[in-house]
Amino acid sequence: MESSTQPPIRPRWWHNEDWLAVIVGGLLIASVLAFWRPALPRFHWMTASHFAAETRALQTRTAELSELQGLAARRGEAALAEALSGLHGALASGDVPTIRPALKQVEAVAAHVTASDTGKSVQKFIAPLQSKRTSLLSDVVGAEQLRRTLVLGFIYLVIAALAVRLLGGRAAGFAAGFPVVFALAWGAQLLAGNARINDFGLEYVIFALGLGLLLNHAFHLPDWLRQAVRTEFYIKSGLVILGTGILFQEILQAGVLGLAQAVLVVTVVWYFCFWVARRLRVDDEFAVMLSTAVSICGVSAAIAACGAIQGDRKKLSYVTSLVLIVALPMMVLMPWIVKHFQIPEIVAGAWLGGTLDTSGSVVAAGALISEPAMKTGVIVKFSQNVLLGVAAFGLSVWWTIRQRASGGQRPSVRLIWERFPKFVLGFIVASLVCSFALDPALVKETKALLTGLRNFWFALAFVSIGLETKFTDLVRMEGGRPAFAFIGAQGFNVVWTLILSWLLFGGVLVAVPDIR
Repeated sequence: MESSTQPPIRPRWWHNEDWLAVIVGGLLIASVLAFWRPALPRFHWMTASHFAAETRALQTRTAELSELQGLAARRGEAALAEALSGLHGALASGDVPTIRPALKQVEAVAAHVTASDTGKSVQKFIAPLQSKRTSLLSDVVGAEQLRRTLVLGFIYLVIAALAVRLLGGRAAGFAAGFPVVFALAWGAQLLAGNARINDFGLEYVIFALGLGLLLNHAFHLPDWLRQAVRTEFYIKSGLVILGTGILFQEILQAGVLGLAQAVLVVTVVWYFCFWVARRLRVDDEFAVMLSTAVSICGVSAAIAACGAIQGDRKKLSYVTSLVLIVALPMMVLMPWIVKHFQIPEIVAGAWLGGTLDTSGSVVAAGALISEPAMKTGVIVKFSQNVLLGVAAFGLSVWWTIRQRASGGQRPSVRLIWERFPKFVLGFIVASLVCSFALDPALVKETKALLTGLRNFWFALAFVSIGLETKFTDLVRMEGGRPAFAFIGAQGFNVVWTLILSWLLFGGVLVAVPDIR
């Protein structure tokens, strides 16, 4: 007697979360490149007392300001000399309402001085009080900024609700909870935008996770709010857009030395961390996320790895917290070590770029040493970031093949394709298109906007992780063994990368690169 059991009906491809993320990310990218240039909410701000303190510090450097003014005048840069004169007078008066517009005028004029390095010198002089830092809290939560936030929130709501409906969820229930999740994502970016917090290299993802955890522990979350927790969809959509910021041209900018160091750091440190994690009986899923985060670029790499292997979101939040917690003391200790042991600044920059796991921490630590050190660090970090796409693709293929079908047999090609995370293809295509198919000027023009859109998806994802995770779960996760694996791998990373930096950037194997 034949069985009447019918094979399961395969869902249409447009009911697959991966493909929907590719569609959503792709449509947003295409819209921005073609015509859509919305004004996103601004998040950089400082308190009035912080602005006053930075102003007083600038007032003690009037002699340096006079030198810059004279240099601009001698080089025929009359507009810049005039703007610097206005700033000199404003600082002398001590009147904050006068100082603020004078700073903006100097910044605007200096940005257009390209014939000499005077503009860069001026920008460095006013760096602590650049306009993106000096908005007050009232400026970033004003009526216009709130209007921008509401417009963007409505767009994200419509996009995500349609995706949820196609995935079989209740769009109405999702729409009820989404504004809360979006508001928390906005708040996380606002907190991270504070100038003092920004100087420490703390990123919005830790605040997004923290706000989600706080709300989850303070209240019993209703079902209508939990329906808006769509972590995987948010992460995957953001990762597709992330591809637009991973450009292969940056390999050329970094040069052979930066690329060589990046490859040697990523491969050796990744395998070392994975080996340590396995020895400490950390599961493979956790080990992959830890290894990718410590060897490539921290939070972004952990997100990409989690998406590529469809990992546990609680483990992702654990890894993210580790990355940011470990980066803080390293940002302070590494510049001190450089100065104490008189490590050459180019070697120091390469060391920072290869070990610190966030771009913000590389810039902050490099600035404590010198301009060449900071530039070298950024170049090396760019090289590692470029490898993120290659790593995401390789991880997804390796992980898919590694999973065995029921019965212990290797999956068929069809099963491999079904398990393969399709959003990785969107990530790679976005990277290739922006690297080779588009005018570099267009890519540069839209970079900030696409970054802002991506950050909102990631902020939504980490708020969602917090809303479905208990803090005790993170503390107790696998008895702290993942933390020991990460810290041990980071210690190895510090030593290994310093050796490579000395060999490649210290004049041992090749001439010291001319980075000023």
